Amino acid sequence: MSSTPRQGFDPTHDAITSAFTALEAEARAGRIGGYGVATWTGFEDTFSVADLLGAATRCGGPGHHLTAIQLPVSLVMLKPAAQALDGAGPLAEATAAGLETFVSAPLHGGELPAMVTDELARLIAPGATPAEAALRVTASTPGVKRVILGSGRARHWEAAQRALALPSLPAKILHEVIDVLGA
Repeated sequence: MSSTPRQGFDPTHDAITSAFTALEAEARAGRIGGYGVATWTGFEDTFSVADLLGAATRCGGPGHHLTAIQLPVSLVMLKPAAQALDGAGPLAEATAAGLETFVSAPLHGGELPAMVTDELARLIAPGATPAEAALRVTASTPGVKRVILGSGRARHWEAAQRALALPSLPAKILHEVIDVLGA
């Protein structure tokens, strides 16, 4: 599944083209194995996965070295999860294209656990802490391959590792969470 390029995206005059051209040269020289695009809102209003793949192909040919995308997915940033459940959006498009997917800000900068009610945590995963419940939603989103997470405390890191090692939540639960939060 591939999205269509966005209206107005002109990769011949865009900074992305300049960056991809330089990165393709580095890949051909053997100095990097691949590159990716990380964005907070780019997939919402600036470009699509198809746009990036088109630019990479123009800069590096069919054997281009664009290998990954990164975007935020959390209980605060649920739109990519809702899209992925419907087989659409950047996560589904990147997966279909064989790109690695990294998601960032699963706990929204550490603010999210305080925002998750006990009722919401029970809906997501009975017995889970708010942080664990939030991580389970992010990690269970279709197309998510890697979750980028940091912590300054060993016990938080260990709890996150345990939560991320659990099986994915059923799509039914993800749909209920999205419905409850109005995403």
